[in-house]
Amino acid sequence: MRVATSLSMVVLAAAGIGHAVVTGLDTGISRVDPFRDMKNRPSAGDGMNILLVGTDGRDKISEAQRTKYQLGGAPCHCTDTIMIVHISADRSRASIVSLPRDSYAEAPAHTDQNSGEKHRTHPIKLNSAYAEGGPNLTVRTVEHMTKVKIDHYLEVDFTSFMKTVDVLGGVEICTTSPLKDSYTGLDLQPGRHQLNGGEALQYVRSRHIDGAADLSRMQRQQRFMAAVIAKATSSGVLLNPVKFRDVTQSVLGSVRADRSFGTDEMLALGRAMRNFTPASSEFASVPIGKMGYAVPEIGSTIKWDEKKSKKLFQALRDDKPLSPQQPRTAKPKPKALAVDVAPQQIRVQVENGTKTEGLGLTVDKALRGTGFRTTGAPVSVKKPGSVPQTVVAYDPRWDRSAKSLAAALPGCRLKPVNGQGSLLKVIAGADYKGVQRVQAEDPYQGEFGVAKGDEVVCN
Repeated sequence: MRVATSLSMVVLAAAGIGHAVVTGLDTGISRVDPFRDMKNRPSAGDGMNILLVGTDGRDKISEAQRTKYQLGGAPCHCTDTIMIVHISADRSRASIVSLPRDSYAEAPAHTDQNSGEKHRTHPIKLNSAYAEGGPNLTVRTVEHMTKVKIDHYLEVDFTSFMKTVDVLGGVEICTTSPLKDSYTGLDLQPGRHQLNGGEALQYVRSRHIDGAADLSRMQRQQRFMAAVIAKATSSGVLLNPVKFRDVTQSVLGSVRADRSFGTDEMLALGRAMRNFTPASSEFASVPIGKMGYAVPEIGSTIKWDEKKSKKLFQALRDDKPLSPQQPRTAKPKPKALAVDVAPQQIRVQVENGTKTEGLGLTVDKALRGTGFRTTGAPVSVKKPGSVPQTVVAYDPRWDRSAKSLAAALPGCRLKPVNGQGSLLKVIAGADYKGVQRVQAEDPYQGEFGVAKGDEVVCN
C-alpha cells in the first residue's frame, strides 16, 4: 500500500508539473474557427481525428534562409500538405492518411474569402479549397469527401516546420538511392542523413525527383513523420515536462489551431504518446483510381478509387488499424524484378513505332498489367516501321523512373529528352518481345500500401 501510494503521488506530481509548465501555452497559439456554421457533418466515430495542413507560408523566413533553401517566390496561399491524423481511442496507435493536393474535389457552397463572391457547389483541386475559403472550406471539403468527422485542425507553415525540427535537434533520414531536386536544392546521396530544419523542409517539399511527383513527395512526408515520432519518443521529450514545454512552445508559437485545441488536449496527447514507438504509427495514401483526370477550367487532377478509398476511411471511422493483420514479407514476389521506383508511380505514354497493327495497345496493356500507369490510349509514330529498337524517352529529372521502366522492357534503349516532364514515353520497336514483371524493391512504396513507422525509419 505504501509503494502504491508513493507511486500514485509521483504520478500525480508529475502530472501537476506537466500541467504547470504547459498551462498558458495555448494563449500564444493563433486561433482559427474552421468549424463555424458547419451543418450536416459526419457522425463522430471513436478516437480523435486531426486535420493537419501544411501551407507554403514563408513570411517569417529570413533572406539568408530563402536563398540557402531555395524558398524564393511568392506563396500561393494554398495547402502543400493535407493529412488526416487519427489517434485511436485507447491512444495506442496513430494512423496518418495523406490526401493528394491535386485530388479532384467538390467544394460545398461557400463565400470566397478573397473576392466575397458566393459560389455554388463546384469542382476544384483539393488544395484550392484553402485559397477560396480558408480552414473552414478545407475542413468542409475533406469531411464531404471522406465522411470522416474532423475533431481538431492544426495548420503548420514553413517557419513552424523548421522550428520543430531544430528544437528536436534534427531528424535522421535514410535513403537507398540519390535524391536530387534542382527546384528545392535537395541533394542527398545514399545513406543516413541528420537533417536540420531547412534541410528537412527541402526533403518534404521536393516533388521533381522522379515521375511519381506528388505521390513520391507524400511518401517522403510520411517517412519524415515516422522519423519525428521516433526522435520524440526516443529522446525523452515526452517524459520530461520542461523539454515537452520547450518543444511545444517553439512549435505552437507559429502554428494555427482550432479554438478547442488547448492545454488539456496537448497534455493528453503528450501523455498518450509516452508509450508510443515508431511501430505505433501507420501511414497510408488515398488509393488512386486515375491520374491525370482532366476537368474543364481546372486542369489535370487525381481521381480517387471510390471503392478502395471508401474502405480506407471506414477503417478510420471504425477506429481500426489500416495495416493488414497477416504477416508481410519484405521480399519481392518470385519472378518479379526488383526496381528502384514502384511502377504504380510511373506514368507512361506508349507509341507504336512499327507497322504491326495493335502493337501499341499490346504494350500498353502489358505495362499496365505489371503496375505502370499507362494512358490507355497508345498512338502511332509519324513514320511507322522506322524504329527497330524499343525506346524509353524520358526527362533526365526522372531518370530513376526511366531505369525502372526500362527494366520491364528488356533490350530497350534509354533516350534522355530535356523538358519532356514527368510523363515517360515508350516507343515500341520491332524488337519488342514482351514485358518483364517488375516490383519496387521497397514493398511499401506503392501508393496503395500501408507502412508502419518502424518499417520506414532508419534501422
